[in-house]
Amino acid sequence: MAVFDTPEEAFGILRPVCVQLTKAQTVENVEHLQTQLQAVSDAALQELQQYVLFPLRFALKTPGPKRERLVQSVVECLTFVLSSTCVREQELLQELFSELSACLYSPNSQKPAAVSEELKLAVIQGLSTLMHSAYRDIILTFYEPSILPRLGFAVSLLLGLAEQEKSKQIKIAALECLQVLLLQCDCQDHPRPVGELEQQQQLGDLLASFLPGISTTLTRIITGDFKQGHSIVVSSLKVFYKTVGFIMADEQLTRIPKAGANPAVEPRVAALMIHREADWVKSTGDKLAILIKKIIESVSVHPHWKARRELVELVEVLLLKCSQSLVECTGPLLKVLVGLVNDESPEVQAQCNTVLRHFADQKVVVGSRALADILSESLHALATSLPRLMNTQDDQGKFSTLSLLLGYLKLLGPKVHVILNSVAHLQRLSRALVQVLELEVADVKMVEERRWNSDNLSASPEASDARPWSRVQRRYFRCFTDERVFLLLRQICQLLGYYGDLYLLVDHFMELYHTSVVYRKQAAMILNELVVGAAGLDVEDIHNQCTSIGPEELREIVKSILEEYISQENWYLITCIEAEEGEETTVKPPGLQAITSGTHTCQVVPFPASSKPSPTICSMNSNIWQICIQLEGIGQFAYALRKDFRLLLMSALYPVLEKAGDQTLLISQVATSTMVAICHACGYNSIQHLINQNSDYLVNGISLNLRHLALHPHTPKVLEVMLRNSDASLLPLVADVVQDVLATLDQFYDKRAVSFVSVLHALMAALAHWFPDAGSTGQLQPCSLEEEGRQMPAARQASATAEDIEQFVLSYLKEKDIAEGNVSDLETEEEEQSSPPKVDENDTLPDVEPPLPVHIQIAKDVMERCIHLSSDKNLKIRLKVLDVLGLCVVVLQFHKNQLLPMAHRAWPSLVHRLTSDDPLAVLRAFKVLQILGSRCGDFLRSRFCKDVLPKLANSLITQAPISARAGPVYSHTLAFKLQLAVLQGLGPLCESLDLGEGDLNKVADACLLYLSTKQPVKLQEAARRYVCFITRISLRLF
Repeated sequence: MAVFDTPEEAFGILRPVCVQLTKAQTVENVEHLQTQLQAVSDAALQELQQYVLFPLRFALKTPGPKRERLVQSVVECLTFVLSSTCVREQELLQELFSELSACLYSPNSQKPAAVSEELKLAVIQGLSTLMHSAYRDIILTFYEPSILPRLGFAVSLLLGLAEQEKSKQIKIAALECLQVLLLQCDCQDHPRPVGELEQQQQLGDLLASFLPGISTTLTRIITGDFKQGHSIVVSSLKVFYKTVGFIMADEQLTRIPKAGANPAVEPRVAALMIHREADWVKSTGDKLAILIKKIIESVSVHPHWKARRELVELVEVLLLKCSQSLVECTGPLLKVLVGLVNDESPEVQAQCNTVLRHFADQKVVVGSRALADILSESLHALATSLPRLMNTQDDQGKFSTLSLLLGYLKLLGPKVHVILNSVAHLQRLSRALVQVLELEVADVKMVEERRWNSDNLSASPEASDARPWSRVQRRYFRCFTDERVFLLLRQICQLLGYYGDLYLLVDHFMELYHTSVVYRKQAAMILNELVVGAAGLDVEDIHNQCTSIGPEELREIVKSILEEYISQENWYLITCIEAEEGEETTVKPPGLQAITSGTHTCQVVPFPASSKPSPTICSMNSNIWQICIQLEGIGQFAYALRKDFRLLLMSALYPVLEKAGDQTLLISQVATSTMVAICHACGYNSIQHLINQNSDYLVNGISLNLRHLALHPHTPKVLEVMLRNSDASLLPLVADVVQDVLATLDQFYDKRAVSFVSVLHALMAALAHWFPDAGSTGQLQPCSLEEEGRQMPAARQASATAEDIEQFVLSYLKEKDIAEGNVSDLETEEEEQSSPPKVDENDTLPDVEPPLPVHIQIAKDVMERCIHLSSDKNLKIRLKVLDVLGLCVVVLQFHKNQLLPMAHRAWPSLVHRLTSDDPLAVLRAFKVLQILGSRCGDFLRSRFCKDVLPKLANSLITQAPISARAGPVYSHTLAFKLQLAVLQGLGPLCESLDLGEGDLNKVADACLLYLSTKQPVKLQEAARRYVCFITRISLRLF
């Protein structure tokens, strides 16, 4: 708190110091005065203001050279006085203004005087403090025509300091002081002509004299080297748009009279006055447009986000205040605003969105036909040049260009509906989007990647995103590689669907869809996004007044697009060059016995020439992408319609299931994602739930299409997908269809066997999973009931009864007859020897066996077909049939009365596969043999020892020298894999068949050759395990 609160007390201590300073102008005296001033209250100092200022002003006006240090001290002391008091007299304000400005005057140059940076900074701060200390009435009367020369000198001085000084602090201080001089500072208490329009016009006329110099100098500063720092650019931009926005304000210019008043000033001063009439506004606006374009070009790519954010402020101020006077700048200003909507900086994005929403609230574009026309022309010009720009720019440039297009659409809002009614606009924009979205289809990988496994689809959509496109494989476009560019294109299409006439847009792009195969994929992508946008999902509506299309209308539009997508010519396209079904011609060379020969090769006969030209890789890739885009579209339609999509499931789900079973990996993946999207939209818990709830209509469709298989060759895929992704509740529905499938297979076994065998494989895998029986898991475990019986022989003997022993003997005799081939009266013998089934007391037919369970009957029927197909000339079919055969054994393993006769019938064909087939078939057949051995046990013992074991042993002996001499590459050959499989499987197989000592020794003799260190390590290990197995068996027997 000050010590001296009254003027009298303050005068007493200040008078000697002021007198001393008047007599001797030294730095020490000035500093002494400033020290004393700090002990005086503001109220007391206000009364003594002019008394204290007198010695300071006298020191500045004393003629002759002065030391810079003295002048700096005086200016700092004077600034301290002005910061604590108020200037109440206009004359004092003008004199102090001139005296402070003169401190930097250089009589020999137009530039500021060559003084120290400290003095320059002190003078700038002094001028700023002076303008802030003046009363409102005083400051407004200060800006009169007579002050123009003094004010012009100060403005030039500050502009020179801002442009030429190297010190960043001085530059920023000069720009802030200039802002204060122009009454545009950010201080809330600084006087400015806010309410009085007449005062604003007078001040605008006065400051208009400085507009050319201010605007050109600031433009040079703004567009200077980025190294000067962003803060200087930000300050310069602020001074620029505040000054221009005040002088060129439409509100002022509309009230300017045609004839200007003649002020009572000297002619020299009158010549400096500007009358802002129409011609001056037009001429100045054209010149400012050039400067503003330069500023936009420079700052829009400025590396610092604060400079770009300030540019957004410039756009907002000039468009809101000067849209008529700066009409030539409207296009560039709007362009930079919308171009920064997707700026990398979130602060710039937020500012742009705020300004756009402000414009929408104020109806700057929608309510102004002129601005709407400008945006429309800019949109047309951009759409015209878009393909060229996308081919020539880098990804960042493409991103900026598309951000500009998106911003135009956001600003136009509901006006898009009117603009797209123009044929020229619609065609130009649609052609541009179609060309930009062209896909790169030269990648051979998409055709090569096949779906070989039989894994289920995603069981639950919970783990995946609710949006159908989130799991689609990334696309590769010809014009760009950045994923952000594609996201922008999607947003553009969604905005078109939201604001535009959906009927018009869908008709137009459906016409492009039909026009050419080249445009079809792009048109489909656009149609998908149009529907999502029309539903109003994820669309940012800054205008908050656009109503989306009704749900019924949207559903009808989706229905029409969906019908086009799943039509015969657009859904069933060529996606691979593999021969279909029985046309494959992979055969085994005559006379080759894979299990006994030393080398294993297969030969592929080329396809016969077709009358039609074979499809190219590009055309097949194009077809794959078209199907994927259409599948993705179905998912997006479901996303848009939500629960209403249930009404379209009858027409959409069946085709999607067809593609989910497609062999092309990408198509299968996208179809799976589509089903997940449908589950999300329609409220299903999982794909299994989706299939089960709609299984009645799906089964009906399968049954009808099987009757016309030539017209619907993909029908088996639907049943295959259903079986792989459902549960046992589906079996009653599909039981009749399975019989239809088997009947159709009997009819078309020579043409459609591949598809039907795949269905049978899925069916048997499902049955093995649904009906594990007696604790079985349905997996192909190499274990048997006999093995389990041998694990605890003592316990069984202790608990055995006479009935058990009798039943054992009868079972042994029955199995012995079957093993010897005496099966002509097999069923009669089974009825006589087997114990009578348990029946109810009221059962009147105790001798009739109960009907077989549905799944057992199906497995039996399927196994019968597999026996017939196991000798098919197509290797692919033979391999698949062997897999199905193994699954049939697993399903029937606990129903020996059905399994053993079927195993007897399958044995000759299986032996042929093991001894005289392609090595791949041999390997697969051996796995089936292991499964049969583990389930049938003693039933196969004599057959195995007679038909298979000698050839297996001879094959191992023949191959042993070859593998011993082979190098490391041998482990990748099919012969090695077959040797390894046989060595690894013989032990469990011999144990499950309970072979005698002689047979075991035969195998042991062959395996001993593989204990050599010359053999591959894996073969040595497999042989060692067999020897360990023989050792355990020997210990058990002896």
